[in-house]
Amino acid sequence: MMYKFRSRADSDLFMNQGPAERILGIIGKQPGPKGIIEPADMARAIAALEAAVEEDEGGRGGAQAAAQGGAPASGQAISLRQRAWPFVQLLKRSLEADTPVVWGV
Repeated sequence: MMYKFRSRADSDLFMNQGPAERILGIIGKQPGPKGIIEPADMARAIAALEAAVEEDEGGRGGAQAAAQGGAPASGQAISLRQRAWPFVQLLKRSLEADTPVVWGV
């Protein structure tokens, strides 16, 4: 399933199911075929994503320091920061415009 997040404040944002559901879980939203994030909830959602990114990077930093050789692996996974950044930008623009973010509608 592909998620299409829409807001009148920005372009549509498409995400694959796994990353989208991880982000929705972080911000306390139930993954599903339809949903909404109201402007009143966006500041909390942005803060939750930023905290999760910091926690994720803290764990990655320790693992990389323990690796021998110091060279990054060529097949590195996409980080939470990379996945969440477009969504955070969508939330910030939507909050500024006082418009909800919806999906599945």
